[in-house]
Amino acid sequence: MTKETERQSRQVTGKVKWFDPAKGFGFVIADEGGPDILLHGNVLRNFGLSSIADGAGVVISVNDTQRGVQAVEVHKVDPPEEEGLAPLADFAEMDPDVLANAPLEPARVKWFDKAKGFGFANLFGCSEDVFVHIEVLRRSGLSDLQPGEALAIRTVDGKRGRMATEVLAWDSAVTSGR
Repeated sequence: MTKETERQSRQVTGKVKWFDPAKGFGFVIADEGGPDILLHGNVLRNFGLSSIADGAGVVISVNDTQRGVQAVEVHKVDPPEEEGLAPLADFAEMDPDVLANAPLEPARVKWFDKAKGFGFANLFGCSEDVFVHIEVLRRSGLSDLQPGEALAIRTVDGKRGRMATEVLAWDSAVTSGR
């Protein structure tokens, strides 16, 4: 962001109303109310993500423009709130602390098919495939992945081999210290 943009922008907390990676944009609803906020795909990509789940919580910087309120920077993405959600069947018998404390590892998306609901990534320096389920993506605040996209993922050995338990943008994982 330029110094001029920093002076004009303000930080807003809200939820993603919808985001369509094919269209390259979506909208955020601010917790404080007001008009929908345009979230352009380039702003999301600058944060290190190619998609974001509907209902995900966000902290963004916004500017008021002649065309409405627009996001200029993404600071934080939180998964959609889903209280009482049952654990994924693949992880139901695993210790939640093991899942939550698995180390973050750098990875790159091999392929992901949203219609099929899964795909694979490779950890850097390792040829082994890591299974990525769409529900893990959604619970991580994402909705889709693109081939070659850099990620930070937590993995465990599961019923299907090596499996992702959480997926984050690599840049956000580095800056959050997770």
